Amino acid sequence: MPYEGAEVMSEAAELNARLRDAEPQAILRAAIERFGDKVALVSSFGAESAVLLHMAAQIDPNITVLFLDTGMLFGQTLDYRKQLAARLGLTDVRDLRPQFQDLAVHDPSADLWKSDTNACCNIRKVLPLDRALAGIEGWITGRKRFHGGDRLRLQVVEQGEHQVKFNPLANWSKAQIEAYAAEHDLPAHPLVAFGYPSIGCWPCTQPVQDGEDVRAGRWAGSQKTECGIHTPRAEPPIEVGGDI
Repeated sequence: MPYEGAEVMSEAAELNARLRDAEPQAILRAAIERFGDKVALVSSFGAESAVLLHMAAQIDPNITVLFLDTGMLFGQTLDYRKQLAARLGLTDVRDLRPQFQDLAVHDPSADLWKSDTNACCNIRKVLPLDRALAGIEGWITGRKRFHGGDRLRLQVVEQGEHQVKFNPLANWSKAQIEAYAAEHDLPAHPLVAFGYPSIGCWPCTQPVQDGEDVRAGRWAGSQKTECGIHTPRAEPPIEVGGDI
């Protein structure tokens, strides 16, 4: 059974105390050893994703990797996902897509993002991931503190809704990410060269100017900074379709 409530908090706090100064590889190994086939790495296959995916592949190339194919991604991201997974030898990358009935009823013209970005993210990201995480006890993310916003307070291990969440790169700087990618000759996402340091869905992602925050191009011009999959919720997300 997935961990709940105080039990999750207790284990997450203990792991964070033990791993908060550890190297990313040690944090990854601890997550994999603790949860085995009940652990999953959630990756956007975005601008910085190759580093964490490479580390994970060195430890266990059979690790479950969850990729949210929202139906709104850049074509370059879809190509990069296939090429990078093959190059790293990852054997279990799962593409998560929104349910057809959710789209047909609530976003039939694929323009919900124009009027309600939160609802669009809920249908295309939050709900598909929640379904995929059922039965998962350890969730590995690629978040870092240098991304700013709420991530400035990010812990290495934290309590999720129903999982222990591991953030192996929380302590790393942008320079460390870039140095690791260069050392291991990891291919960059094609859009990085065009000024995209953080890459999501095409309607809500734009290039950033020199000196701007890494995530300044995400939902630019709004107060939104997160898609919702990492946002604490007082209640479960609204199920807009059928049974999960």
